[in-house]
Amino acid sequence: MNDLYSIVSKFFNYRFNLQEDSAPQEETINSIKKNVAFKGANLWTLIFAIFVACIGLNVNSTAVIIGAMLISPLMGPIVGIGLGIGTNDFDLVKKGLRNLTLATIISIIASTLYFTFTPLHEASSELLARTSPSIWDVFIACLGGLAGIVAATRKEKSNVIPGVAIATALMPPLCTAGFGIATGNLYYFMGAIYLYFINSVFICVSTFLIVRYLKFKKKTFENKEDEQKVSRYIWIVVLITIAPSIYLTYQIVGKSIFENNANKFISQQLNYTNTQVISKNLKYSRKGSEIDLLLLGQELSPQQLDSLNQKLPNYQLKGTKLLIRQGLNAKNEVDLSQIKASILEDVFKTSAEATVNDPLQLLLPDLKPELRVLYPDLKDYSINNTVFNRLDTNKSDTLTLVVAAFYKPLPIVDQERLRLWLKSRVKADSLRLIVL
Repeated sequence: MNDLYSIVSKFFNYRFNLQEDSAPQEETINSIKKNVAFKGANLWTLIFAIFVACIGLNVNSTAVIIGAMLISPLMGPIVGIGLGIGTNDFDLVKKGLRNLTLATIISIIASTLYFTFTPLHEASSELLARTSPSIWDVFIACLGGLAGIVAATRKEKSNVIPGVAIATALMPPLCTAGFGIATGNLYYFMGAIYLYFINSVFICVSTFLIVRYLKFKKKTFENKEDEQKVSRYIWIVVLITIAPSIYLTYQIVGKSIFENNANKFISQQLNYTNTQVISKNLKYSRKGSEIDLLLLGQELSPQQLDSLNQKLPNYQLKGTKLLIRQGLNAKNEVDLSQIKASILEDVFKTSAEATVNDPLQLLLPDLKPELRVLYPDLKDYSINNTVFNRLDTNKSDTLTLVVAAFYKPLPIVDQERLRLWLKSRVKADSLRLIVL
């Protein structure tokens, strides 16, 4: 037994030893402290990154959003706060909190200004994704924070820090909060700030854990009473910050479990041949959750409805209210837009399935954001896979047809350049461009 313990201990010490290639503590501390303050280049970089992220969210471009997160300096003060807590450095904690607050306010102001003046005011899928935090966001923040501080304490810096900046996603929630203010949508603002707060707190907690694990030297005081007082102040700040996040995390976990159970219940128990679930609205509350469903087709009998209610406890949904609306009448207050959305969803699903057998149904990429940047004079365009029937033979050709209208005439050379770019971008074997 002792031999087995010795083998396992040696294996872990060899493979998982964080002390082996760690940088000197003073070097790591100075490096982190240098990135805490927001002034000069750091502040301008933050503002530029915010605008880039806003554009990415506005045009629904994941690549642009990732680029903004790579240049964002927001991790600095958060990691600084965690380091200050771990080393008893109250001045560093205060400096980190002050600079993080400043960075947050400036970011929200900048994003609000952008979304106030942009001509595009529709909430994209990238924006909406930042309004409803889930339990996975908590896990990502924790694990990303651990990876980030481990990388920061190494002698040789790696590409982990940029990866952490992308994974923990601090920039997009702040931009979404600005979008919420600019459009007057309090739900978007609160959801985004909620996500930003969760990410910030758990990155800070992860930093503290690694700092203590690596036994960073704590700041010492000549007067022991001063040391105890500083330590007490730090933990008061920590508790004030952590307490809401613990409650919010508890709420997120409860909501995630409820939604998972509710979706499982709907998919397994409301799988009828002549009745379809058009829309669902899951409302989580500790006092009593609710599943609101809109059905289309053959109406369920009272016996079937009663049976569904009795099966709720089998899915850990005891106490959940099941509200089923069926029949298109004023009493049920049916939103026809929900029916339209469901029908469109089925159409797109059918179209996607048809691509296996019909090459004309292949979905073409959305080129609007790229064309808007590359060709500012482009007025509108159409792109489709089309069959051209030849009159001299019985053969037909399948090619991609693009019709583009410009405000100003486009030179022949630029037309050919655009055609070649489109052909490469949509991966078409043959492409015909008609310029108007």
